[in-house]
Amino acid sequence: MARSRATCFDAAALTAIVFVLVVVNLIFAARGLVSARRSFDRVVGREFGADVDLPQLSIVVPARNEERQIESCVRSLLCQHHPAFEVVVVDDCSEDATRSILERLASQDSRLKVVAGKPLPAGWVGKPWALVQGVAVARGEWLLFTDADTFHLPHGAASVHATAIQHGLDVLSVLTEQDLETLAERALMPSLFLAILWGTGPIADVGDPGKSDVALFNGQYIVISRDAYDAIGGHAAVRGEIAEDLELARAFKRDGRFRIALMASQDVARTRMYRSLSEIWHGFTKNFALGVRGRPRDAAVGIVGLTCLSPLSPVALVWLAATAQWPLAAALALGMAASLALVAYQLRLMRLSPALSVWFPIGIAYTAVVLVSSMLLFASGRGVCWRGRRYTGNA
Repeated sequence: MARSRATCFDAAALTAIVFVLVVVNLIFAARGLVSARRSFDRVVGREFGADVDLPQLSIVVPARNEERQIESCVRSLLCQHHPAFEVVVVDDCSEDATRSILERLASQDSRLKVVAGKPLPAGWVGKPWALVQGVAVARGEWLLFTDADTFHLPHGAASVHATAIQHGLDVLSVLTEQDLETLAERALMPSLFLAILWGTGPIADVGDPGKSDVALFNGQYIVISRDAYDAIGGHAAVRGEIAEDLELARAFKRDGRFRIALMASQDVARTRMYRSLSEIWHGFTKNFALGVRGRPRDAAVGIVGLTCLSPLSPVALVWLAATAQWPLAAALALGMAASLALVAYQLRLMRLSPALSVWFPIGIAYTAVVLVSSMLLFASGRGVCWRGRRYTGNA
């Protein structure tokens, strides 16, 4: 009798576990579908006529130890088809050849200003400090903040700038297209991007003043009016933040006086964020804990949800098939198929190959590990090391 009760209990527990895994997969698919359908208003880089009238734009780029990519970034910016622009690059105390490359480029084009960054003050994170110094010498009525690991298509800046003005926006940030070349990039980066979008919700809600908890900018590309930037205190208002783009968006949402938006893009700019497994690990570790800082419940739900998607779902499916528990295996397989189909759809909208969805189980398991690791690093006070500087989250 005891054995019979134990068997019934085990069967009920197994059914309950599989039910939870199926529900998590379906929730992920449903949330992702809603997010995808409301997240891909797109700015398309397009050619403007010679008579286009846009206010002066200052493109500000922070650069610390960027010798690998700074020249291609700056040259692409100097090739912008914008009627009135300048490029300001701040050499943030680089220890490589970044400064000499910039000085050579500046000698060839007067539109490029190179700022020698001052030592990092106490209480500041490197990127906000560099951007503040760049803005101080910029002359534009509008500002474009972009990163040194970007490559810009010729009509990108004018297209985003014009879109912001046409829509009456004070800030327009766009998601740049991503270049994924190594196996590590292709296998892991899409899942990391999707986890961020899953946690944020539809990016259309960034521009909804009624959705005060949905705030996100992409630091790779932010176009902002000088008046709005100055009104909220600029990057000085987020001086101690590693995820300065996220916190800048939150500052605008709290302020409430300005119209902001986050959109997808096409033929505007491309980014290759990280080029190795090590770079991916350190890059996302520094951001993840800060994204959920002050939201421990959200972090816990995220970790549980990611873990259910992978590795628990794939492991459970293999075990169910191996033990010939076909009804449960079929239910779980259908749930996983729904989530994978959604991933393929989102990747296509992101202008990435849907075939990369085959790496989703590995990528999501990796994402969960990165999130747990980053939270432990900051909770312990050790923080992370980035660009030769250590940040604990309490700069």
